[in-house]
Amino acid sequence: MQYVALGKTGVQVSAVCLGAMRFGSVTDEAKSFQILDAFVEAGGTFIDTANVYACWIPGCKGGESETLLGRWMKARRNRDRIFLATKTGSRLQATGRGLKPAQLRSEFEASLNRLQTDHVDLLYSHFDDPDTPVAETMQTYAEMIRSGRARFLGASNFRAWRLGEVRHTCEKLDLPDYVCVQQRYSYAQPVAGSPFGAQVAANEDLVEYCRQYSLTLMAYSPLLGGVYGGRTDKKFEIPYQSAWNDKRMEILKTVAAERGLTPNQAVLAWMFCTQPPVIPLVGAGNVEQLRENLAALNTPLTSEDTARLNKADV
Repeated sequence: MQYVALGKTGVQVSAVCLGAMRFGSVTDEAKSFQILDAFVEAGGTFIDTANVYACWIPGCKGGESETLLGRWMKARRNRDRIFLATKTGSRLQATGRGLKPAQLRSEFEASLNRLQTDHVDLLYSHFDDPDTPVAETMQTYAEMIRSGRARFLGASNFRAWRLGEVRHTCEKLDLPDYVCVQQRYSYAQPVAGSPFGAQVAANEDLVEYCRQYSLTLMAYSPLLGGVYGGRTDKKFEIPYQSAWNDKRMEILKTVAAERGLTPNQAVLAWMFCTQPPVIPLVGAGNVEQLRENLAALNTPLTSEDTARLNKADV
């Protein structure tokens, strides 16, 4: 396993973050424990969840992932070896999305109980909330940090200009700012202006913001649900259908073949080489999928490979 700095925190985390969204719901407890164990055995430290995972699955109400992680960490007695991230502000089935102080406090307390821990290492705002003053939200987070219940803050599904507003507010009031931003991000890029509902895809403005202010870019959906892997039933969603992406796919497959990588591994290897730093969130339905993803760390791309991938154009 390789390790990278998280923003300007001075803390090193594993270069791959394990996404636990489906643990305790689609992926049952036994298999989830196997995947988590394999990740830790490989040197993984960074695990990501959210309080709503996975309320959209039939029979689930949200909190299943956090609950499972709490049981796993208790059983393995390894909480001190895990860099644990969760999210707040999106209890869709209860209070709705929002970053109001009372909602943040209530949701975070429930998350800590499910996770069976007294703190998390990284607490995300899952979605932006333009109706709540930034100062109120960040002052509430500052309280959580001062109490020792959260170490660092992250943003998810925020646009660059909103991150700028938060930064200015935090500088003015001497409050802790976000150290990373988690967005939809992959090698293939969506057509500008493509809608993704509540999700926000990273664009060049966001990438440049991360570069300028030393935020780590956390990439969710880095493999676009398997579209790179050669499955005949998986094709680009409409936002990704473009001649530009077709060309990028050709070059990606060429580089992957030259390096003895699968296209999925080539995408992850490319992320490890980019600036600003990118940490992919990888999900896995079994240990074999996890090991395939982690193997991308073992075959770094050359600077020439990265340049070819970055300059792909029609």
